[in-house]
Amino acid sequence: MLTQLRQDHANMARMLHVLQLKQKTLATGERPNFQLVREVVDYILDYMDGFTMPLERLFTEQLQEVSPEGVAVTERLAEDYRDLKKRLGRLSNDIDMILMDAVVPMDRFADDLKAYLDAHRAYLRDERELLFPLIREHFDDEALDRLARALPEDAAVQLERLQEAYPELYAELKEAPVPV
Repeated sequence: MLTQLRQDHANMARMLHVLQLKQKTLATGERPNFQLVREVVDYILDYMDGFTMPLERLFTEQLQEVSPEGVAVTERLAEDYRDLKKRLGRLSNDIDMILMDAVVPMDRFADDLKAYLDAHRAYLRDERELLFPLIREHFDDEALDRLARALPEDAAVQLERLQEAYPELYAELKEAPVPV
């Protein structure tokens, strides 16, 4: 499961890279493909609800039993994730307005998008540096397998859904490098 989490991080890094490219296009004063931005944002929001938040709940519950000191880390990460979701929700609303040709200040949108990207990357770094070591320390393979079976949908199903629901995004992701 830890390998799966690392793979999920790599996939999310690709998503964020695609958004960063669109944000840079905006920063130069050009108009990016907002439909593609819409697809990335929708996918990340779906992924948050369908995979990440249930996983965080499971880890928090399990850590309470084996490592009470680790609960503070998971609670902080959960709070950071809720903040990310709010930021992304605001971006989603702005994208809706842009796609309906409403007036949305592009410089503000570009700044909000950059702030979201910075926050999400910081969250991924905190997960790697704080949560993953707790997982390695307190969960053996059997415990991780039980947690994996308790999740509503695995990453392979998510990727398959991505290919079907967001073909343009999937094509761009296949071409995107994994940012370091």
